[in-house]
Amino acid sequence: MAEVLPLFGFYLQPAVGGRRLGRDFWRRFATIHNVVAIKVAPFDRYATLDVILGVAASGRGRRVALYTGNDDAIVWDLLTRFEAADERGMPIELGFRGGLLGHWAVWTSKAVEMLERVHAVDAAAPVARELLALAEQTTDANAALFDPAHRFAGCIPGIHEVLRRQGLMAGRWTLEPDEDLSPGQLDEIDRVCRAYPHLADDDFVAANLYEWLR
Repeated sequence: MAEVLPLFGFYLQPAVGGRRLGRDFWRRFATIHNVVAIKVAPFDRYATLDVILGVAASGRGRRVALYTGNDDAIVWDLLTRFEAADERGMPIELGFRGGLLGHWAVWTSKAVEMLERVHAVDAAAPVARELLALAEQTTDANAALFDPAHRFAGCIPGIHEVLRRQGLMAGRWTLEPDEDLSPGQLDEIDRVCRAYPHLADDDFVAANLYEWLR
């Protein structure tokens, strides 16, 4: 019997080349027997709900893992439990197992700590106010790195700038020679680095940089 290749869906936001895919598309997609997971990254709450509700209605809601790719709502997605209806109209609860995020290309050890903290939250308990504050701080930091003010034109240089500051890259160059930070983006990166030092893992990187790069 031939080995079946696991299939991973990716809902990409239209601003960077994706297309709008409705609830019925995701219902039908999730019925494909070798679909194992979906990265949900439309940067749109309505579209995110389309995936949730579509997967729930597919009858495979408990077999398809969901990962947030919504860099503008990372903590919100990880904290939220979505109540939906399955293919028989029975209630089912879905949530995001983790994230596949450009934002986690930087400050990664802190991202791991944050994910573990969210996973430790009791589903029946109220969400702590500090986690709600963390959600907004993370989104604010992401806005500086991902540059939504300029339709994400500086998202890759923004990530590279943080890696450059930590010594993990020699510069913020990309394969496109003219691609660089947008006007005002450097100031925004400076601002969020000052405002949210607890989101950064500069000390962790500095302690390991020699070992990683030697």
